[in-house]
Formats: sequence, C-alpha cells, structure tokens
Amino acid sequence: MRKLLPIITSHQGSGGRSAMTCRFRCGDACFHEVPNTSDNEYVGDVIAGALSRRSMMRAAAVVTVATAAGSAVVAGPAAPEAAAAPVKPSSHKSKKGARGLRFTPVVPNTTDSVTIPDGYAQNVVIRWGEPILRGAPAFDADKQTAKAQAGQFGYNNDFLSLLPLHRERGRQVLVANHEYTDEILMFKGYDAANPTREQVEIAWAAHGLSVVVVEEERKSGKLSAVSRHQLNRRLTATSEFRLTGPAAGSEYVRTKADPRGTKVLGTLNNCAGGTTPWGTTLHGEENFNQYFANAEKVTEPTAAARLKRYGVIGAASERKWERFDDRFDLAKEPNEANRFGWVVELDPYDPESTPRKRTALGRFKHEAAQPRLTHDGRPVVYMGDDEKFDYFYKFVSSKRVAKGTSRAAHEHNLTLLDEGTLYVAKLTGDSPAAEIDGTGKLPADGEFDGSGVWIPLATAGPKGHAVSHVDGMSAEEVYVFTRQAGDKVGATKMDRPEDIEPSPYTGKVYVALTNNSDRGKAGKAGADEANPRNLNKHGQILELTERRNRPESTTFAWSLFLVAGDPEDPATYFAGFPKDKVSPISCPDNVAFDPHGNLWISTDGNQLGSHDGLFGVATKGDRRGELKQFLTMPKGAETCGPLVQDRRVIVSVQHPGEVDGASVEKPASAWPDGPGKIVRPSVVSVWRKDGCDIGV
Repeated sequence: MRKLLPIITSHQGSGGRSAMTCRFRCGDACFHEVPNTSDNEYVGDVIAGALSRRSMMRAAAVVTVATAAGSAVVAGPAAPEAAAAPVKPSSHKSKKGARGLRFTPVVPNTTDSVTIPDGYAQNVVIRWGEPILRGAPAFDADKQTAKAQAGQFGYNNDFLSLLPLHRERGRQVLVANHEYTDEILMFKGYDAANPTREQVEIAWAAHGLSVVVVEEERKSGKLSAVSRHQLNRRLTATSEFRLTGPAAGSEYVRTKADPRGTKVLGTLNNCAGGTTPWGTTLHGEENFNQYFANAEKVTEPTAAARLKRYGVIGAASERKWERFDDRFDLAKEPNEANRFGWVVELDPYDPESTPRKRTALGRFKHEAAQPRLTHDGRPVVYMGDDEKFDYFYKFVSSKRVAKGTSRAAHEHNLTLLDEGTLYVAKLTGDSPAAEIDGTGKLPADGEFDGSGVWIPLATAGPKGHAVSHVDGMSAEEVYVFTRQAGDKVGATKMDRPEDIEPSPYTGKVYVALTNNSDRGKAGKAGADEANPRNLNKHGQILELTERRNRPESTTFAWSLFLVAGDPEDPATYFAGFPKDKVSPISCPDNVAFDPHGNLWISTDGNQLGSHDGLFGVATKGDRRGELKQFLTMPKGAETCGPLVQDRRVIVSVQHPGEVDGASVEKPASAWPDGPGKIVRPSVVSVWRKDGCDIGV
C-alpha cells in the first residue's frame, strides 16, 4: 500500500482560521448565534401554497419563463517564527495522473511562502498598494493616504477574472475583488477603539474592486500589471453603484440620502464571483453585516428580526465607520444594510460605466455567482449563501443572450439578470435516516446521494414588476429578505455553501460546503445525507446533475463528490478513488475548472495543521476522485480566486500574516517581500519552467 502524504499535526498558529481572521473578515460570525433558527420542516402544503395555480398564473402575467430546449519561493529569508522542517518530496511520479494533474503533489507544510511543485516557477503579478491609475503614487506604507489608495490596487484580493483584450497582443484584463481590510496589519500603532478618519477613509478606498490590464511574458507564464492603462479602474466603498431589478426603489432600500432607493455608495466584502458569457464580471457581497452599528437600537420587532436573520447585531462596529458616516449607523439609517448583500455586475471594458447591483438574484451573503446558458441561450446563475445552515440558490433568466458586439446587443445583455425566476434548493437523501448517524459512515448503498427540487421564490418581469411565490411575503420582501423566504419554503440547511460552479464540460454543478462546527449540537440541525457529519470541521463538495442536463430544470440528482479531511479518516470520501493515493484536504472554498475538466479547489481554514492550499481533482474517467495538492500559502494566508489556464495558474494570496497577535510592528509573515517589509496581499502566477501546459 502506498504511504499517504503526511499531515502536519502540530504547529502553533497553523491550521484553522485565526481569531484575527474571524474578527476582520466576518465580524466573529462563528461566535454569534446562528442566524437561521427555522425548523424548516418540509411539508406538502408549504410547496403546494408556493406553487398554487393562482400563484403561477400571477407569475405568467408578469413574465413567461421558458423551459425549452514542490519548490518553495520566498522573496527574502523566512522570518524565524515561520521556519518549518524541510519538505520531503512525494513518491508520486509526475508522469502519472489524470491529464492536467500530472505534477508532483506539494506536501502539506507550514512554510512561509507560496510553495509549488518541482519544475514550476512563479511571480507576484500585483501587490496591495501598487498604483494602477494615472496620478497614483508608488506605495509607501508610512505615508499612505485615502487619495493614494483610491488609485492603487486594493487590499485582500479574492475573486479573479481574466478577460481577453483582443486589440493588444499578449495582454488581458484582470478583475479582482477586495473583500475586507486588516487594519492592524495596515497601520502602525493602530488603535482599534479609536481609528482616525484618514485610516477609515483608506480602508474605504481599499475595499471594492480593481480592474487592471496585465501583460504576459512570451517565454513563460509570468504576468505583470500594466500601470495606468486606460481600462484600469478602482471601485471602492464610496463609488456609485446602481440598484436594478424588482427591489430597486423598494421602501426597504430607501434612505435619507437616496429617497428613490436606486443609488448606493460602495460595495463591501466582495468574496467570490463569476464571469459572464457576454463579457461582464459578477461579484458577490458576502459578510456585509459586520460594517453596520447599533442594530440593537432598532426595536421595531419585524425590522429587528430581519436584521438578526442576516447577522446584523450589537452596538458599535469593529471598524467604527459609523463615527465618520451616518449610513453605517442603523439607528440613523435603518435601511442602509439592505443595500448590501447583492450580486454586483461590472463592465470591465467601460471604465465610465456604473456597476449594477442585481436585485433579482436575491439578497444574502453571496459567496459567488457563476452563470451557464440554457440550450436556448438564457443565463442561469448559481449562488451560495455562506453561513452555517443556510441555503444555495439559482436564478433562471427569462431573456436570451444577444449575439454580436453591437451596442444594441451589449445594452440588451446588461438587462439579462433583471428578469427571471429565483429558486432555492431542497435536497432529499435516498438512504434510511438510521444509516446517517453523524459520523460520516457511508450508507448501505455506498454513496451519499439523492434527489432535489428547486423551489421558486419569486419571478421578476419587465420594468421591475414581480410576483412572489412565497405565501405571506411580497415580491419585494422575497428579494430583500431572501433568507426568510428560504426559511418559509423549507430549503435544506447546508454546511456553509460557498463557491458554486457549473462545469463547462459536463454541465454538472459543484457546490463547495466549507464546514459547520455547529452541525448536530444541542438545538441545532443534525446530520443528513447531504451534510453527513456532525461537528463538521472539514467540509464536503456536492455534485449536482440537473434533470436532462438542462440548467432551467426544477429537479436534479445529487451526490457527495468529495468528503474532505484526513484520508486515513473513515469518514472521508474521494469519489471512490483509493484514499492512499490522494492529498489531504480540509475546508473547500473557491472552485474552478481547468481546460481538461478537472475541478480545482482552494481552501480556507485548513483544520489538518498545514497551511491552506490549491488542489486539483479529476471529475471523470477511471481517475475520478484523484486529488493532488498544487500549492500552499504563506503563513496566515488563504487561497482565493483560482484561475487555471493552459499554461498558468493564478491565485489570490489573501490575508498573509493574519495570525493572532500579529501587527505591522510584529509581523507573523515575511511574504512577499522578505523581512523588514510590510506584509501585502497579492496575486501570484505559476507556470511550468519548460514552457509546457500545466499538469500534462
């Protein structure tokens, strides 16, 4: 029997999220009461009410929805606290493996670097603070200003998209999310109780989105940012965004500054996203709840319950933004939080365009939004709500993509996500309940699997008209308070649905379920066939097959493709592939596909002692389930935004050095520029030294 790849079992500060990550990224969400307190009993009359003939006739009057057819590279010596034991090469032969995965797997480790396979090279494409707009100065951590940051690459890059730039050979357009800020790692002497206005305004400017043209080196996979290109752009927490679709103008999104409820300043906590077939990018606003203060002062029962369901609780916020802008104080602007939690659509080819928040896709903690097309050309967008015991969704547009590059086609395509039907998923297992005991033991049929149904929540038509399919909720309420709509119709409580990606090769949909340490606790939902482990530390990946492989279908089959953790643990599962021949993996987060149809998985919060990393796994053929680790992150960092092309792999290195007790004065990591330099989130490109394609 082949020896398993080793697992690091003891390393202080490694494995699992740090308290600092929980504090700045999601406002300590895991330490608060789980927002979903519904029992979600799935009874026939709930669905009967939602799908009553009268309801569907009302919907038809609004819109008709068609159903037709490794080597470690460190920029400078490692800091003493980051030193690790030498990494021994794996016994795997690089010539073996599924096509696209023929590399020597990186061994789990705690090295303070981006560690990659033997025979590969890497470079930093762009760092936090590098100037991308005309007039922006070079980065100087000791002299940073809000004006400078607004023209520089933002902080904590997450989702990445690369789009073609046809008229400029060797160049592409890179779009990046900037999820959140780590003020302790950004500012010397930062006083969390009393941030300065300048520090707050720098943080506003470091959030949001970046558009930057990148140029490839012909002889390698190296990418470099093209500073001050005409397409380069920054969108921040104070940029203008437009609400569109059925909830735009609703009473629930109007404020004193925006009485019409259509213009929002800023986008916050953008996590993963998607790239559309019509050349735009989608960006999911996730843990927006943490930015708003004084929820406890909202005493009207319905409004207070709605805030609590989204995790908006307490008095002062972590960053104290409410001291400098009333819109972050819910006692003064109770609707401002409702203007976040949407999917943002950006046109990266038009630096003058106003990005749109698409309300027809519902409001929750969006992790991602990746579309595929129906057989007749209508986009279907899959989305996860990243919270313990929350749901996953899809949106089926009622409008077809217009072909061509004319202005009329472009304008039409920018309306595709405003009309259609929003659904939430309900899953049913096919094994007896007694066989799902919470340990992760496979049921008698040898697989966690079953069937499912997409339950319609609301349908949006032209000019913002919409109809609800949820008894007791108006259409506007469904779109603004989508979580409560899911509660009412009995959606399945999942283990933190994060990124969801449909395979461009098979049409199967993959749902990354990161973990759920509350599963099975007293008063909480216990294990079910889709979420088969109580106190789930490691997560799983669900594979969903729409009926007849049509994304507009309202029924599907599902199975667990991968149950993560130590391969020696009987509770793990790798699509039936021999477990002594796979890399250990924990806490799947973002996912992507390579040109060979393999699924690539980035992790967040590895509970096996190693740093987070990027993994490739075969989804088809006799090597289905073969999983190999491609890289690991520096100390404290999370792997985000993977892109896997023929000749390069691109990742976001998010929050390096985010370790408890770390600060600018006492860094926990020396990445990317070595000791004595401030730690900077960055984008990294990896390629084969011999110039050949990745993993072949």
